Amino acid sequence: MPKPEREFFDAGPLAWRPVAGSPTAGAGGDGVREKILSHDPDTGDTTRLLRFDAGVQTADTIAHDFWEEVWILEGEMIDLGKDETFAAGMYACRPPGMLHGPYRVPRGCTMLEMRYQK
Repeated sequence: MPKPEREFFDAGPLAWRPVAGSPTAGAGGDGVREKILSHDPDTGDTTRLLRFDAGVQTADTIAHDFWEEVWILEGEMIDLGKDETFAAGMYACRPPGMLHGPYRVPRGCTMLEMRYQK
């Protein structure tokens, strides 16, 4: 089933949930939550909000087998591998295999993220 058709809706009431298997320094993905806006269970294509609490630090460099587009809505994060700070208003488009992270999030960060296969 493809991602569901949805007209504009209030996403505020959607629940924030912990990100399973999140590579944060805390156990079980502490401090990293997601709000799923749309999802295709067959392909894994997902649009979500992703929130990192202040003080979160990820442990690993990341590479995915899918495309990922990210727009930082609030806050900032520091890519420790690149020694660069990315802040609200910045956008990334990552093809499969592109390395990024690990990250430190001193003051918190919220981003819109889209994941898709092609």
